[in-house]
Amino acid sequence: MSDFHGVSVLVSGGTRGIGRAIVTAFAQGGARVTFTGRDARAAEETCAGSGAPDRCRFVAGDVSTAEAAEAAVAAAVEHGGGLDVLVNNAGITRDTLLLRMSQEDWDRVLAVNLTGAWQLTRAAARRLMKSRRGRIVNITSVVGLMGNAGQANYAASKAGLIGLTRSVARELAGRGVTANAVAPGFIQTDMTAGLPPGAADELQGRIPLGRLGTPEDVAAVVAFLAGETAGYITGQVIPVDGGMVM
Repeated sequence: MSDFHGVSVLVSGGTRGIGRAIVTAFAQGGARVTFTGRDARAAEETCAGSGAPDRCRFVAGDVSTAEAAEAAVAAAVEHGGGLDVLVNNAGITRDTLLLRMSQEDWDRVLAVNLTGAWQLTRAAARRLMKSRRGRIVNITSVVGLMGNAGQANYAASKAGLIGLTRSVARELAGRGVTANAVAPGFIQTDMTAGLPPGAADELQGRIPLGRLGTPEDVAAVVAFLAGETAGYITGQVIPVDGGMVM
């Protein structure tokens, strides 16, 4: 784990699952972490479970809007004395087959997963350029690399996030800001916990390492990309999937 003392981090969607693990990793590394979400009780649990609640600050809001994104960045700057790291993690699913997918299902997933990342990145860019270690880490998915039946909206949003990552990496490289993406595979979260035993076994059978990943597996890679030793890595997508995509 890198030393993040004196580093200000903003994480979207930090109230559960992967986002909670990312908040915890940075807080335990010494960072001052601001995170967004829509569930105040879950946010309290995130801070309490981080081991460093005094370093955590929650900001409620839907970061798919410009106003909420700007408010989140302002809160991170106030809490951390600037902004050094942005992690775009907020995401939702509304799974159904293409012919059954409504316009609302499509629009909402794209708004949160892709537009939200764009809004936060745009709002944070000037602050990150002022940092001596500006980092952007976007949480995409292996579904954005390979597609998945019943997830046209989710796959499109995650594939779009990869394109956003690489475009931002090129635009901000001259100011010393890196932008990378992490693509989790099947991770043990609330979403996978509800799978029937047969479905869970089938998923594990598709993973060469033979197990589902943990939120901490993903958080460790995010922390690496945000650390000092990853300063020469930008525009890359790193799968954390147990070998599913290779």
